[in-house]
Amino acid sequence: MKKIKYILLLMLISNMFVLTSCDKDFEEVNSNPNDPSTVPANLLLAGIIRGTGNTIQSSFNSGETGSCWAQHLGKPIYNSNELYIPRQSTIDGVWSNLYNVVAKDASIMAELAIEEGNNNLQGVALILQANAFHIMTDLYGDIPFSESLKGDEGIITPIYDDSETEIYPGILDMLDQAITLLDGTGEIDSSQDILYGGDYSLWKKLAGSLKFKALMRYAEGGNDVSSQLQALVDSGNLFTSNEDQAALVYLSAEPNANPFYEALVNGGRTTEWCLGEELVNYMLDTNDPRLAAYAQEVGGDGSGNGYVGKPAGIFDIGSSFYGDSNNVSLIGTLYLEAEAPYYFMTYAHLSFLMAEAAEKGYISGDAAEYFNTGIASSVTDNLVSGAPSVSYISGDTGLELIAEQLWVSLYMQGFEAWAEYRRTGIPELPLAIDAVESSIPSRFTYPSTQQSLNNVNYTAAVADQGADELTTPLWWQN
Repeated sequence: MKKIKYILLLMLISNMFVLTSCDKDFEEVNSNPNDPSTVPANLLLAGIIRGTGNTIQSSFNSGETGSCWAQHLGKPIYNSNELYIPRQSTIDGVWSNLYNVVAKDASIMAELAIEEGNNNLQGVALILQANAFHIMTDLYGDIPFSESLKGDEGIITPIYDDSETEIYPGILDMLDQAITLLDGTGEIDSSQDILYGGDYSLWKKLAGSLKFKALMRYAEGGNDVSSQLQALVDSGNLFTSNEDQAALVYLSAEPNANPFYEALVNGGRTTEWCLGEELVNYMLDTNDPRLAAYAQEVGGDGSGNGYVGKPAGIFDIGSSFYGDSNNVSLIGTLYLEAEAPYYFMTYAHLSFLMAEAAEKGYISGDAAEYFNTGIASSVTDNLVSGAPSVSYISGDTGLELIAEQLWVSLYMQGFEAWAEYRRTGIPELPLAIDAVESSIPSRFTYPSTQQSLNNVNYTAAVADQGADELTTPLWWQN
């Protein structure tokens, strides 16, 4: 945007040299109504929200990596991603979109909101920026943070910051600032707020819930988070129902429909995706009513053929039983609708984290109650009734049950499902049959452009974090 400003400024200067005979009212008569400096901060909001959803919900991004690596989904054709060979365009594109579209525009929106004295919108901007950085550091590890987004200041080769000691505290601080700023001062344009319709109190609950999630991962590094988690519980700044959760509901037609609908339904590729064997078998074993929403019966709903998932990562998939889409369960039609939502975070996700926190003694409250609330919330979101055949038992068994149900509930939320699996190590997933790596990936490698355009800082990050490989573990990983 600043580049546009500079171009307009040069054009204006050029015109001033040409129009030397203009009178003293030149500036008043020739004011530029299209100068970005006059754009209201609210006009950036919808694009930032949708930019986040479209990047994360892409079938090529979180679908082929997160959802497949967490073994929620599989592909009966073109399944090299399941062998742990991701698309380079995914690795490059997620980095570029979250930096250049989401985080950068959120930073600009925050600056404009400050100029306007709009506390609410500044708080929203900080939430969206913090969320983008959180996703990125959980995907790549150490990333540019303190010097990021400063190309206009001449910083084009930013340093990489340490994820645990600098980025996570920075994200938590941004969310704290957002919670304070969301005080009712300033307008959030409801026509631009396609997530919460201008309700600042719901944005405040999202900030608190995202902070709870970040603190639970931060705790895996041995960091004491109990007082902060309990303060969030006491504050009331957390989701309390499905109505609070952050669901971006897409529209009924391209280009604003759900990315899976656009790629699979409109793209004629619904038979190229199916459910993973681990997820289907677990849900069958627990009589989970959500399976009817997650998957189609073999041969289509109403066939009576039941549900079959595909084992992960078969190299010669075309020659196998599972290479025929008629033999496996395809993605449920509920998740292929044009208006199917993208979740920034669900109430179920928060509830399971609260159950875990209560079981570990981080917060007060009944772990079993939080656990059952998480299941009920997820069941409601999937428009089914009943509950899986699981009963909460405290202790290590309880923590395992929580992690399993968290994994189930994050279906079609690929990056989050993969992240929580990496954090808990539960369930114990098998390595892909014909895997080209020694373990399920722990991270994305860095974009290829970083080696060429920011090599000094890239090299320092690799030396600090470990080899730039898919299987190099992150600091919070189980």
